[in-house]
Amino acid sequence: MKYYNNILETVGKTPLVKINKLTKDIPGQFFAKVEYFNPGNSIKDRIGIKMVEDAEKNGTLKLGGTIIECTSGNTGMGIALASVVKGYKCIFTTTDKQSKSKVDILRAVGADVIVCPTNVEPEDPRSYYSVAKRLAKEIPNSVHLNQYDNLSNRQAHYESTGPEIWDQTDGKVTHYVTTIGTGGTVCGTAMYLKEKNPNIKVYGIDVYGSLLKKYKETGQLDMNEVYPYFTEGIGEDFVPQNYDMNLIDHIEQVTDMDGAIMARKLAKEEGLFCGYSAGTVMQGLLQLKDKFKEGDVVVIILHDHGSRYVAKIYNDEWMRERGYLKDEVINARNIIDRKNMKKLIIASPEDTLATVFHTMKENGLSQIPVGTELDIVGSITEKIILENLMENPFNKDKKVKEVMNAPFPLVSIEATASDISKMLSKEMSAVLVKENSGLHSIITKYDLIEAMAGI
Repeated sequence: MKYYNNILETVGKTPLVKINKLTKDIPGQFFAKVEYFNPGNSIKDRIGIKMVEDAEKNGTLKLGGTIIECTSGNTGMGIALASVVKGYKCIFTTTDKQSKSKVDILRAVGADVIVCPTNVEPEDPRSYYSVAKRLAKEIPNSVHLNQYDNLSNRQAHYESTGPEIWDQTDGKVTHYVTTIGTGGTVCGTAMYLKEKNPNIKVYGIDVYGSLLKKYKETGQLDMNEVYPYFTEGIGEDFVPQNYDMNLIDHIEQVTDMDGAIMARKLAKEEGLFCGYSAGTVMQGLLQLKDKFKEGDVVVIILHDHGSRYVAKIYNDEWMRERGYLKDEVINARNIIDRKNMKKLIIASPEDTLATVFHTMKENGLSQIPVGTELDIVGSITEKIILENLMENPFNKDKKVKEVMNAPFPLVSIEATASDISKMLSKEMSAVLVKENSGLHSIITKYDLIEAMAGI
């Protein structure tokens, strides 16, 4: 039999998945380390188990003890899984900006969760850092793991994430890109990769409202850089001890809006249903596109699963409230893109009605433009063919040019669905679109209905 002794043995060895559509115009190869394949659906499972096991080894975590941690949700899940297997209690502090789904998930695995205000200084007694420290002092037989300053965080990635990336790329990795927060993921992995090849570039992706970028560039802790932001799990208003800024070659900042929109694109265009930070790292990668060349092998970290953000970035109302989502105007361009038709089927004026009807039947069409791709001179429909055959069956040998109607109306590539609808009628079943190449495309009533209904 092949099985694991407990859920903790399934952590790590997550897949490396090629990114195709979003990076098609950038030189190099791009791969995502998809961390939601961990049992707790995030990369933080790695550090949760490592910090618990190291606390057991150094004697700070004892039998029947209580683990206390401040978390944005994912680290808490990793710790909670370890606690379930090993028999510890958990108390987590988090902030009120985290998604409710994260809090509910932590409670589902038996943890107590205390929600603290976001917009306070780290030293404020109400902050989730301070509350965790206070509880660790007040509760007997408890330990505050403190992922920010606990170097087991960094070591977990040195021992697992780094070696996995090296092995999965056969040592060909040239760039490592990840969002930054506690510093463990970026620095632990970078330590290993740069030991293997000092030329590997490490790019950290930060969020506006965090002071980490300016600290990296100037060495200054500038609290004027700090302000509230919506992105979860990344950025900091202090510098955790897990950081070694010498390991990071560049830090790029991304807006809340761009990260949220890109997360949705990852789902729709790559099939990667990930969290907020995944959208942020992908957006950061695209902002850095000029730094890559042919032959580069770039690995990014996609930290967690999108199921924890269904009430936020994957909720249209939440996105609209923040001005992140503009209702898409359906126009000729995106209707044509949706159809993905390689070549417009056109009848020749010299074709017979029988020939044209055979073409319609073969392609499931009810109307066809007449002429050439660059010069449309008329249109022919099932209705015209039927009327001529009802008049005389031998009319099947008539030439199209003898019976064709005027060309379908011409609209611009930016014509809206409303514009197109006004040109369609009982007698006019389609419109033509002249694209920038000079070639024509056709939009039928059916195409318009399909686009409007989203089906």
